[in-house]
Amino acid sequence: MRPTLRQLQYITAIADTGRFGEAAKLLNVSQPSLSAQVADLEEQLGVLLVERGRSGALMTPAGEEVVRRSRLILRDVAELKASAGGSEHGLSGRLRLGVLPTIGPYLLPLVTREMHRSFPQLRLSVREERTVDLDTHLNNGGFDTVISTAEDHPETQHAPLFWEKLYICAPPEDRLAKISGPVSLQELAGHDLLTLGQGHRLDAIIRRIAETAGARVSHEYEGTSLDAIRQMAEMGAGVAILPSLYALTEARRDPLLAVRQIDDPIASRCISLIWRDTSPLQSGLRLMAQILARAAGNLLQHER
Repeated sequence: MRPTLRQLQYITAIADTGRFGEAAKLLNVSQPSLSAQVADLEEQLGVLLVERGRSGALMTPAGEEVVRRSRLILRDVAELKASAGGSEHGLSGRLRLGVLPTIGPYLLPLVTREMHRSFPQLRLSVREERTVDLDTHLNNGGFDTVISTAEDHPETQHAPLFWEKLYICAPPEDRLAKISGPVSLQELAGHDLLTLGQGHRLDAIIRRIAETAGARVSHEYEGTSLDAIRQMAEMGAGVAILPSLYALTEARRDPLLAVRQIDDPIASRCISLIWRDTSPLQSGLRLMAQILARAAGNLLQHER
């Protein structure tokens, strides 16, 4: 016997979740069935793939290599299926979309209805990840497309969606809150800037802003979400640097914060819809990009 595609799906799901039970839930199968199939795969290959313990399931070195190759096989099979069964210009079936956590919650709700009207047979599966993880999972077939910054995904195709400017959010007692209108880099000098952890493109941009402005990136607090950064700014831990979509939809609702756009070209980033250059979904993804770009444009036209 040879390994089946289903067995390859099982072993990659275990690698992703770290637990047999969670992998079974993810694939909508029973845990005994999944365990039996993985044991059969190990017997066929003649090697232990998963180290089973109380703390979960760990991949052995051989298991990690099998998972790496399985992802590539599953990616190629998915692209073959899409190429053979998809419409020339549409999207149908399950589309796995990876998105930056600084973008997804503020953009995707705006396009749900139009996406359904344009692609009635499409089932969108969305997952938020850091920039570096989006790139890894796009290349290994974990995602069909991602919403991210194109410069972080070499050797791919993309459609630009919008340019996003950055804003400062400062508490009322800060001198930055005493003036309205755009803020210059010079005004940020001497301030502690709050950022997300490394692995995010936003973090790299904020570090560049700090270096150029003579400000400091706070080492006392590293946020895991934009909400957390905003709340720390409210408590006086520093000045939050937030992207447009979040600033316009969430931060401006907080009466305890002053929100001002940073007036400098380095305080911006281009957000794109990105896919592998071998993807058979390119025509449909370009249509999807148009929908996303219109939604973002409608929101960002209120920037000032």
